[in-house]
Amino acid sequence: MRLNEISYTNATPIDGYGAGFFRIGGQVFQGGVLTGPEGTVAWGGYADPEPVLALADQVDVVLVGTGADMTNIPAEFRETLEQTGLGVEIMNSPSACRTYNVLLSEGRRVALALFPV
Repeated sequence: MRLNEISYTNATPIDGYGAGFFRIGGQVFQGGVLTGPEGTVAWGGYADPEPVLALADQVDVVLVGTGADMTNIPAEFRETLEQTGLGVEIMNSPSACRTYNVLLSEGRRVALALFPV
């Protein structure tokens, strides 16, 4: 079996997550987070679209992790992001973390907005 080392070019992968937190690049973040090419910051949720919109010219898609279960996101939030040309994909937060890491390893232009599990 041949193993290849994964290199992440412009963002930090998700190391882990648990009840109420995410570990990204060895650092623990409590609550909602936004991560992408600009680093990781606390995210205030759907009422706080500005940090996500600021990534519009750096990423093509934003994965939204809705917590332990997949739920719909507010239509206004989705429309705001899509009007700037951002693709939006929703899934539960564990799936969003895994998908984000895979897309990063492929060199994709992606960001991740997460609600804790």
